[in-house]
Amino acid sequence: MKNRNIVTLLLAGILAVPAFAQQSSTTPTQPATTTDQASAPKADTATGKTPLQPQTNEGFWGKINPFARKKYVQRQTQPIADRINELDELTATNGKQIKDVDARAQQGIQLASAKANEADQHAIEAGNKAQAAQQTAQQAGTRLTTVEQVVTNIDQYQASTQTEIRFKPGQTVLSKNAKDALDEMATPLKSQHGYIVEVQGFSSGHGQTAIANSQKMAESVVRYLVLNHEIPVYRIYLVGMGNTPTPASTGDSKPKRITGGRVEISLMKNNLEQLAGNTAAPAPSQDQQQQPK
Repeated sequence: MKNRNIVTLLLAGILAVPAFAQQSSTTPTQPATTTDQASAPKADTATGKTPLQPQTNEGFWGKINPFARKKYVQRQTQPIADRINELDELTATNGKQIKDVDARAQQGIQLASAKANEADQHAIEAGNKAQAAQQTAQQAGTRLTTVEQVVTNIDQYQASTQTEIRFKPGQTVLSKNAKDALDEMATPLKSQHGYIVEVQGFSSGHGQTAIANSQKMAESVVRYLVLNHEIPVYRIYLVGMGNTPTPASTGDSKPKRITGGRVEISLMKNNLEQLAGNTAAPAPSQDQQQQPK
């Protein structure tokens, strides 16, 4: 009898457990959790979603069973796996964007460096051209100064060479020694400029006779220079001085009168020869030499 009572109590307890479990499982805890999640502010996360919340409604058997079941584990881990996949996709997208930004930045840096190098090259070329222009301007200024000096002194002739030809009384023909002296003086004049030849004839005697004789001796010298050395006539100045006495030597009180006849040939030069040398065409600069023809 007692055994029956015990069995009856055990069966009643076993039947009461599922009812209690059903009652505890149907308690309104989920709506409260949903309300708390809805009222809670959204967290600032990478995916823009609220953080995962653990599922606390495990049921009676979930609390009673000390070991986790496969379906329960899958239910708990599936949202985490989905969230991890989203984070992986977001990380991959961010990495790609970072690579794109870095590539554009490197391209911009290379382009800026190339432009800077090109600007430096242009600056160097401009500096070289400015230096060449300055040198050209200095050379032009130097030549201009030389030209001004020469033009100022264009009519200032200075004696370069003097030659004297002696004649016997009554003679107007050039001797061999006279011709050799004239050749020595006139030969270098073929390649020269800016000179004149002054021919002065002197003769003994008096009045017009002496002037005519000195004129004839001077004309014989001029004729030889023109015919034999092709000196232009416009470069020769002839004058018959007659019996004009020569200046007195140092220590003499009176000038000496000549005997017979003589002709003084004076080669006079100005600075035109120097001007021709200084105004020669300047050598082309380095930039002009490099230009194609």
